[in-house]
Amino acid sequence: MISRRRFLQTSAAGALVLAGARCGMAGEAKADPVTGAAVLVDVTRCIGCRACENACRVRAGFPGLPVATMGYGAGDGKLTFQTRTFVDKSHPTPVKRQCMHCLEPACVSVCPVAALEKTATGPVVYHEKICIGCRYCLLACPFSVPKYEWDNAWMPQVGKCDFCADRQADGKSPACVAACPTGTLKVGRRGELLQEARSRLGSQPHRYSALYGDEIVGGTSWIYLADAPLEELGFPKDLPKASLPNLTWKVIAKLPFVVIGVGLLLGVIVRWRTREHHAGV
Repeated sequence: MISRRRFLQTSAAGALVLAGARCGMAGEAKADPVTGAAVLVDVTRCIGCRACENACRVRAGFPGLPVATMGYGAGDGKLTFQTRTFVDKSHPTPVKRQCMHCLEPACVSVCPVAALEKTATGPVVYHEKICIGCRYCLLACPFSVPKYEWDNAWMPQVGKCDFCADRQADGKSPACVAACPTGTLKVGRRGELLQEARSRLGSQPHRYSALYGDEIVGGTSWIYLADAPLEELGFPKDLPKASLPNLTWKVIAKLPFVVIGVGLLLGVIVRWRTREHHAGV
């Protein structure tokens, strides 16, 4: 049986390694905020047909939507393990929801085994073979995007939009963009799409009143142009402009030293209690 001393030593060492690994991620490559891939979502053009949702499900290997649920007025979707995107119709204007692919993702920063990765081209991808199921990403995401495969008791995974990274690598558009019949979705370089979005916003104030994704949580790869206040369209309120990993870095950077201090303190306590026990024998 492992002794209490050995347990404490092992736990402290493991925590220290983990803290060091995560702190080391500060130097990882980041997606270029200008040339990285992005999608501009023009909410005013969406007709709620759910073609994007159906294309996403088929591309991910899940059954497509029943024909009866297609079209405007149908569906009451939400993000699930199998539904990586959906058209939210609980607001006056239908709004497509999916992973926002943050430029500096909180989900990536909290994953202890790097199962989530922000690629240099833009997508945030998931490596299911190294995921340990800790579900920290579910708690960290400010948009509540990652979903857990709760009904799989053997090898559950995390499900989220991966921005069709494989299709983009082959020079193709994401499946949802390719399926959209109204031009609601436009893929391109983030800097160019932001410029276009700001141009539309400035030149057509009668049509557009809000831009989302340009600065929120450090910026996202999905950018929205809307004709209504963002709070009326269900976007999260009160999120900071600074990226969440940057906001928590001051604390995380100190974590290895805290772990070392706690480990030393526990070692002293164990040693003192061991001496006390032997003295009383």
